[in-house]
Amino acid sequence: MAVVVVDSRDSTPIYAQLDRGLRAAIASGRLSPGDQLPTVRQLAVDLRVNANTVARVYADLERAGILETRRGVGSFVRATATEARSPDEHQRRLRAFVTRLLADASAAGFTSEELVDHITAHGKGGA
Repeated sequence: MAVVVVDSRDSTPIYAQLDRGLRAAIASGRLSPGDQLPTVRQLAVDLRVNANTVARVYADLERAGILETRRGVGSFVRATATEARSPDEHQRRLRAFVTRLLADASAAGFTSEELVDHITAHGKGGA
């Protein structure tokens, strides 16, 4: 099974697909701290992408504390699932959650003001 896949038909740059794919594999638990990644050359061959692209992604993820490279040994997952999420992932997931919540509230006949009031009261221990 491939660690990550890229889609050459996708308009998203290969670099971004690879970065997002590796972070997602860690965040989903498919890769765990301590797991060894394929070498830059092997992943490039497997994905049919330029080795420089893979090397750049590995280097950027190492600077971000997601990966650790041990000279002569290889690259390993360093981050936990939570740490591996991209900086925008939390905000994106929260926006999607709020959108679903507002849509459900509207479908049930509640206004966003009523929803906010009840969430605020609930957070303060009210009903």
